[in-house]
Amino acid sequence: MILAAVCGVLAVLVATLSGAHALVHSKTVHAAMTELKAAARGTAGKTNPDAQEDDDNGAVIRFAKNPEPIPLFMARDLDGNVISTAAYKGKVVIVNFWATWCPPCREEIPTLVKLQDAYKDQLQILSISEDDSPPEMVKAFARQARINYPIVILTREIEEDFGGVPALPTSFMIDKEGGIVQKHVGFYPASVYDREIRALAGLSVDAKIETFEDTGQIFLKNAKNATELPGVDLSKLTPEQKQVALRRMNSESCTCGCKLTIAECRINDTACPISRQTAAKIVQEVLAGKSQPAPAKPSDDSSSD
Repeated sequence: MILAAVCGVLAVLVATLSGAHALVHSKTVHAAMTELKAAARGTAGKTNPDAQEDDDNGAVIRFAKNPEPIPLFMARDLDGNVISTAAYKGKVVIVNFWATWCPPCREEIPTLVKLQDAYKDQLQILSISEDDSPPEMVKAFARQARINYPIVILTREIEEDFGGVPALPTSFMIDKEGGIVQKHVGFYPASVYDREIRALAGLSVDAKIETFEDTGQIFLKNAKNATELPGVDLSKLTPEQKQVALRRMNSESCTCGCKLTIAECRINDTACPISRQTAAKIVQEVLAGKSQPAPAKPSDDSSSD
């Protein structure tokens, strides 16, 4: 009875969110709901603030000015062919993390198929499946969806190489020199990818191109370079206090279950109330002259030798 009620609420939630451009499917929630034999829930809002947007003068494309190189690895796709990311140099590459059980992932597949077909001479899409089901089932799904780009099954090494992928779908944009210049988390319109592909391929594009420094928008490990964090008010701190506060936020872990630092969680999930509250507490402690959290009190039953 309880399970049926949970599934009903989740169904309404997914239906409500299905129209959002930034719909994201949480992998951790999916795992929990699988245990309950229920559909995984979608979450909105985990998007890159430095991604493409429109302003009063037209579309703006943003690429990292300090791109990290695409991880080099070799793997076999679902057809047994050897895939090497080193062989993609000279082309624009989209590395797309997805799963068959992820609704927004399935929704964006037709867009990716059309892009691969339209830019087959300039673009290579590489699909990383996070399915736990047998590869034959993923291959059958791919055949039915008419996927025209290679699919590789996720390994721990691949996920670690890309800095972890906490939500699906997630797509990394790579320039012709092999630099990762952008990351998109969630479902985006075809026009976003089309403009970025054209810009990276050196084709004409009706958008202004700007650059940004990656301070966690692409790789969360770069959050240590951020001087501001979403939803964190550092304005009352002196420059020295600000350094102390940011150092703590980059060294202390968030307790929401994300396994990220507080700074990484603020960048990865701006809606997380736990990292927001913890960050605010750190700011207040630094303002009060406390540079480190108070040590835990010893238990009553502790005894000295």
